[in-house]
Amino acid sequence: MKQLSVLPQQCLLLVTCLLMALEAVPIDIDKTKVKAEGHVEGEKVENPDTGLYYDEYLRQVIDVLETDKHFREKLQTADIEEIKSGKLSRELDLVSHHVRTRLDELKRQEVARLRMLIKAKMDSVQDTGIDHQALLKQFEHLNHQNPDTFEPKDLDMLIKAATSDLENYDKTRHEEFKKYEMMKEHERREYLKTLDEEKRKKEESKFEEMKKKHGDHPKVHHPGSKDQLKEVWEEADGLDPNEFDPKTFFKLHDVNNDGFLDEQELEALFTKELEKVYDPKNEEDDMVEMEEERLRMREHVMNEVDINKDRLVTLEEFLRATEKKEFLEPDSWETLDQQQLFTEDELKEFENHISQQEDELRKKAEELQKQKEELQRQHDQLQAQKQELQQVVKQMEQKKLQQGNAPAGPGGELKIQPPGEHRAGDAAQQPAGGDQPLPPGHVPEAAVRTEQLHP
Repeated sequence: MKQLSVLPQQCLLLVTCLLMALEAVPIDIDKTKVKAEGHVEGEKVENPDTGLYYDEYLRQVIDVLETDKHFREKLQTADIEEIKSGKLSRELDLVSHHVRTRLDELKRQEVARLRMLIKAKMDSVQDTGIDHQALLKQFEHLNHQNPDTFEPKDLDMLIKAATSDLENYDKTRHEEFKKYEMMKEHERREYLKTLDEEKRKKEESKFEEMKKKHGDHPKVHHPGSKDQLKEVWEEADGLDPNEFDPKTFFKLHDVNNDGFLDEQELEALFTKELEKVYDPKNEEDDMVEMEEERLRMREHVMNEVDINKDRLVTLEEFLRATEKKEFLEPDSWETLDQQQLFTEDELKEFENHISQQEDELRKKAEELQKQKEELQRQHDQLQAQKQELQQVVKQMEQKKLQQGNAPAGPGGELKIQPPGEHRAGDAAQQPAGGDQPLPPGHVPEAAVRTEQLHP
């Protein structure tokens, strides 16, 4: 794991309280081996996604605050309650001008991003007359009344929002996992309905066999117990189990040497236990369930060891936990396969919800199909009209060619001749005396002269 540049005491709290982002080592890697890799000075630390919808904004604010020497010094002397209460936020007034300017810019960018999200959401439901200022109230990580500058109130709101959201993050993960399990069962039962009796019995038998195979695993030690830690000491650290020492164990697994075991460092301790139950190569083992098991183990240890509930375990807290009776004689640990994850009533309610969603999607699909058919009808109608117009134009052009071109002027314009005026070629066709009709029996003089010359 890479060394963070901010005071260790606030490592986790700055993700939960905005003042720094947590860093994580892959939980399936032995962290004692990661430690040997060392930290390259100036190397960029890649932090895990907190899962918050304002995660990028949170990280950018942290990065900017870390550049101010005064703020960093205040952070080193601040305790957890001062950070949570907002007392540290008031120190923002003393940071350098260029830091405040950068924070102002970040806030304006975040407000613009939120407005774009609001507009996109409103456009999706074809709403008009958007009141961005009113809708921005739903976002509690910034002061929407002042969209241009980053003030101490903004830092205070960001700390409190991140703290609250991250405290509920584990709860949300549990709820999502429960839905995942119910969906698995729902799909399995729906699949069985499509089979005949013989195939259904065969599938049920296979399902029970896989459950039994998954449950057939070595004993899982109670998380945080002496037996569990000694197993890590022996198998992961390669040390003599008879020489197990809690203080040495703590320092060995405090990978970033900050004096605390954070949530990621704790979760890494459970890898050996989880490998007893889950193997990605086995069909019967679900890796999503493995991560839920890991989360449950970490929560249990935190509840037992983390006295001040700051989501960090100090050496003092760790040593005090090793003196408890539960450390030496823990209760048995029940894995997920030994627990009822949901009731039939909960599953039924979940299936009803799915059915309602499917009905709504079906109705929307039917509406979209009708709209598609109507658009196709209008398209065909327009195409037919277009073809009719093209045919009329073609007929008019053919008729024009048959009738000849109308008289035109030097510039090609249509020339209208007044009565009595004719083209030069028409003079021979008109009798002498103009346009008056000839009386009956009258022969034109030109015709008489022709007869005399050619008897």
